[in-house]
Amino acid sequence: MRELSLHILDVLENALEAGATEVELEIDEDLRADRLMIVVRDNGRGMDAQTARRALDPFFTTRTTRHVGLGLPLFAAAARRCEGDLSLESTPGRGTAVTVTFRHSHLDRAPLGDVTGTLLAFLLSERGAELRFVYHHRVNGRSFDLDTVVIRAELGDIPLPHPLVREWLRDYISEGEAELVPAHQGVMVETQTERSEGENQ
Repeated sequence: MRELSLHILDVLENALEAGATEVELEIDEDLRADRLMIVVRDNGRGMDAQTARRALDPFFTTRTTRHVGLGLPLFAAAARRCEGDLSLESTPGRGTAVTVTFRHSHLDRAPLGDVTGTLLAFLLSERGAELRFVYHHRVNGRSFDLDTVVIRAELGDIPLPHPLVREWLRDYISEGEAELVPAHQGVMVETQTERSEGENQ
């Protein structure tokens, strides 16, 4: 997979398969610490310790929609290529948390990619449209947050997949993500300045 957003979508779909009614996605980019962390939490049926260990086996899956469980193993491999890792914590009857870390500046780290498209694909799916989804994307203290409970309170009886709501969601998420770009650029300028000063000393 060339974009991390595709890995994220796969983990989100795992949460749906596990019967989750609440899913939380966090993307935390700490550029000064050179770290990217992605966390997906759900309140699905969870797994026992043995199943959780086997979930990282590329030839094991509990899903009925594909034959081989390559999602988590591929995500783990991508993280480890970039001086990061993947951890999975799960409790039967309570849910699962997947945490993935990367060195942000690593040359082999794939871009986040189309986060807006990923969120829309998840939210507007048949089951995704019914659950509570909370999203946080932070870049050096600047953040974009989304909570479907708040959105549904404003919409009333209008469903998320409604064409007008779909377009509004696309614009809302795209604008929220775009507002994080200056935080990226600011740290890049600071880093370049620090390097130049170091070279001149």
